[in-house]
Amino acid sequence: MELELVTIGTELLLGFTIDSNAAEIARALASVGAHVVRKATVGDDAAAITDAVRDALTRTGFVITTGGLGPTRDDVSKRAIAAWLGAPLVVDEAYLEQLRERFQRLGRGPMPESNRTQAEVPRGAIVLPNRWGTAPGLWLEGGPGVVVLLPGVPREMRGLLEHEVVPRVRERVTRLGGPAVTLSRSLRTTGIAESALADRIGPLEDRLAPATLAYLPSFEGVDLRLTAWGLKRADAERVLGEAAETLKPALGAHCYGEDMADLAAVVLQRLEQRGARLAIAESCTGGLLGGRITAVPGASRTFVGGVVAYGNEVKASELGVPQALIEQHGAVSEPVVRAMAEGVARRFAAAASLAVTGIAGPTGGTPDKPVGTVWLAAVLEGRCETAVRRFLGDREDVRRRSAQAALDLLRRMLR
Repeated sequence: MELELVTIGTELLLGFTIDSNAAEIARALASVGAHVVRKATVGDDAAAITDAVRDALTRTGFVITTGGLGPTRDDVSKRAIAAWLGAPLVVDEAYLEQLRERFQRLGRGPMPESNRTQAEVPRGAIVLPNRWGTAPGLWLEGGPGVVVLLPGVPREMRGLLEHEVVPRVRERVTRLGGPAVTLSRSLRTTGIAESALADRIGPLEDRLAPATLAYLPSFEGVDLRLTAWGLKRADAERVLGEAAETLKPALGAHCYGEDMADLAAVVLQRLEQRGARLAIAESCTGGLLGGRITAVPGASRTFVGGVVAYGNEVKASELGVPQALIEQHGAVSEPVVRAMAEGVARRFAAAASLAVTGIAGPTGGTPDKPVGTVWLAAVLEGRCETAVRRFLGDREDVRRRSAQAALDLLRRMLR
């Protein structure tokens, strides 16, 4: 089963909002045997929306749209598509009453009159109830094909996709003779460049068939995305499992998990297994490393706290870094980062610690220590290891890569 996506919103075209909805929809539909073959993005313009939907239906007969279902003047998707299909808008009294009850339940007072438009639906449409917001999804099926309208708010779209759209698509695929599915599995690596990975695993790629391989680099590292196309689910899972096992020996210590694995979560889990508490000392990352750690649910079982020692006086007063070390070697140096890691471990009575100090830029570099130079240190049960990295990119790139590299240094010690 093939279909197309049309994501709607001028903010998407201007770049102020990232189109994450299309990726979520494509992944969800592929898992039940539906293949997204094309995606278009258009602004909040009735003619552009109508053209995109008409063209998609001409090619595949099935299109899903997101966005433009709100109560404001720029939300024109429903009205434009209904007019093109010749399906006049009528008030769904049952849904209108649900909207009024929702406003009362949330203590927002009477429902604004503008929200009444969200209870207007094209005649003949199936209303997909939105328990996460006010704009219902709509399923229209007729002569030109199937048009599904979903709100653009990610949380609302996600709820309707999971509970209303995917079950209907799964049933449709089954009727068409499925269920062949497209499944993917990722191996997550860090601390190795894409080109170096390609050298390691290039000779193995022919052995991965019928799975295909894609390299997906990011500031965290390189994900290796394996995909099995158009197979029965059991066969697809077997193919992916065999392909992953073929690659893992070549990845070695660079591989830290699969699919949505988070490096901070991996580190915390291993520390918890050892009964070791973690403390951190940050300079150039300015709290970013702590943010990565505390974003993990249950981090408090292991993480006890940290110090953002941005100024040299804070490194000395809060972490016990000798002023002489800073004067002799500079704040971005191996002796100072070691002293930071050991000092924060003592201060918090933690068996494990991390420290980061560097030059994030865009200024502050020297010939000996150019912008992007970062020193890292990790302490684990009295043992300290340090490393220096030179990262490319802008200030934010350097900071994010530094946090990832610090976590990876401790992960490798925990192995």
